[in-house]
Amino acid sequence: MSERKILVTSALPYANGSIHLGHLVEYIQTDIWVRFQKQRGNQCLYVCADDTHGTPIMLRADKEGITPEQLIAKVEKEHLEDFDDFGVAFDNFHSTHSEENKECSCLIYTRLRDGGHISKRTITQAYDPVKNMFLPDRFIKGDCPKCGAKEQYGDNCEACGATYSPIELKNAVSVVSGEKPIEKDSEHYFFNLADFTEMLDSWTKAEDHLQPEVRNKMAEWLENGLQQWDISRDAPYFGFEIPDAPGKYFYVWLDAPIGYMASFKNLCDKQGLDFDEYWGRDSDVELYHFIGKDIIYFHALFWPAMLSGANFRTPSAVFSHGFLTVNGEKMSKSRGTFIKARTYLEHLNPEYLRYYFAAKLTNGIDDLDLNFDDFSQRVNSDLVGKVVNIASRSSGFIKKRFDGKLSANCSEPELFQHFVDANALIAELYENREFGKAMREIMALADKANQYIDEKKPWLIAKEEGKDAELHDICSMGINLFRMLIAYLKPVIPALAENAESFLNIDIQAWPADAKPLLDHEIKKFKPLMTRVEADKIEAIIEASKEHLEKIAEPAVKKCEPIADTIEFDDFAKIDLRIAKIIKAEHVEGADKLLQLTVDIGDETRNVFAGIKSAYAPEELEGKLTVVVANLAPRKMRFGLSEGMVLAAGPGGKEIWVLNPDEGAQPGMRVK
Repeated sequence: MSERKILVTSALPYANGSIHLGHLVEYIQTDIWVRFQKQRGNQCLYVCADDTHGTPIMLRADKEGITPEQLIAKVEKEHLEDFDDFGVAFDNFHSTHSEENKECSCLIYTRLRDGGHISKRTITQAYDPVKNMFLPDRFIKGDCPKCGAKEQYGDNCEACGATYSPIELKNAVSVVSGEKPIEKDSEHYFFNLADFTEMLDSWTKAEDHLQPEVRNKMAEWLENGLQQWDISRDAPYFGFEIPDAPGKYFYVWLDAPIGYMASFKNLCDKQGLDFDEYWGRDSDVELYHFIGKDIIYFHALFWPAMLSGANFRTPSAVFSHGFLTVNGEKMSKSRGTFIKARTYLEHLNPEYLRYYFAAKLTNGIDDLDLNFDDFSQRVNSDLVGKVVNIASRSSGFIKKRFDGKLSANCSEPELFQHFVDANALIAELYENREFGKAMREIMALADKANQYIDEKKPWLIAKEEGKDAELHDICSMGINLFRMLIAYLKPVIPALAENAESFLNIDIQAWPADAKPLLDHEIKKFKPLMTRVEADKIEAIIEASKEHLEKIAEPAVKKCEPIADTIEFDDFAKIDLRIAKIIKAEHVEGADKLLQLTVDIGDETRNVFAGIKSAYAPEELEGKLTVVVANLAPRKMRFGLSEGMVLAAGPGGKEIWVLNPDEGAQPGMRVK
């Protein structure tokens, strides 16, 4: 396979605050993918930058009594320290407040202007008469014009969800000065996005550019018609002045994505790379953007249109991801779950989080939940209990009994080859960003390695006379299987992998597609590679993250549906719940949500239609035990007769879980 040339970016962190765990979902996801590509031998470059322009930066700097330049330099240092400590390895990290970005932004603007894609018109905006500045929507607060809720921002109401313009707010005040805004006219510059409707329709519908759910959303927006995009802001504003418009500045969202190009241009100047080879109209380099689902509009519409209009290439794909929740809820300062990267780093190993995110990430845009109980259990079980434990169990005998040297014999060539052959599937899953599935495949191998050691029982063989060669072979095999697991986990836990390579006394591991066992090879003394997650460390993180509010905290939002009205025992006794075995599961032609199940309930089989198609593939269900309501009146549906109901939990969509009784339960048993 020839070496691929790939350029990768993550969305630019805003230089107005600290990195938190929600941000890290994206940077860790991107870093894992980039590390995998490099391990495969591809030329993969990862660039990013701080997003440094806009009113919030200007106002925060003013509040702190420093210049915006001083503020962004301070924040950049903090951001880079956090990224470095979490193992996020950029090839270049730059700033949007740079000469490269100014040059690229002006070039793109002038090309769009000369192509007839920029227009001007006068608009009316809210203006702060004390600070003498136009106010962004988020810097105006007042009463919602629809529901009357107080303290709402100038663009939408968090109480009723209504959207409106700032001038519609009642009792509006400037967040900057506290003064009532006035209305003032100003000439603004607009990017005529609709000029690119045909181009965007084609680009967004191309199979590989966007995820299916994102592609569908783009189709909706295109169908509703594209509006002009306001790309200018009035002074005072921290940003780049528009070349032909004194006193007018590029809106931060125009030069932010151009920051990808600018950071790469900065890297080109350092390393002698060819900028046009990557960004020219005819470039065949792969270009991928990893972003959050909240900024899809900018990356899947504005950005490709700007690039196309300015005669640059468009992205190969835009990969979007969901948000992070903590213990099932939005991150909350009052509950201590709005956790900064640095707070986490003060208490826990960053590779715990890298692995946990990897174990939960898919290539879709579903939100990811950091459940601390699950986090502890998964890290302790998988990384410490399964992977590291293999090296721990095997290395002691090698060091004590065989002078630290592995056997010259591979006693289980088929088992070792099984681990090597797994590389193709694991590589495919990494490539497609199905990290959760990749981790499951790797942990299945770890289970096989531990099973091998459990069956061979080296601790017993070590006590028997004349069994040294057998003991040597078993423990050497354990070390070789551990080495394969580390190679597969290397993109996810690079620090542990580096320490493991030192212990194994080997060079940096490439992707092990053609790996051979280490034979007659000397290893170093084993030192613990990872310790267990301790509950008190998690508690310390939560406590350190709490914002102690002076006002009485609002009641917690309930996570579950209200409990139904109380019933008598006799009412419950009427329901006949039975253990059922799913004998057959199949799709129902013409049904979007249903699967057809044939279930064994002991003395008979039943046909049941269940609305679980979004959560399960039929082959996943066959052979499973579940629970059905056996005495529910049959229901005639257009697909056939449903003779019961399968019990499942969850809000719907992909989040449905069929009840699955423990082994030992038999079809037909009554649930009491």
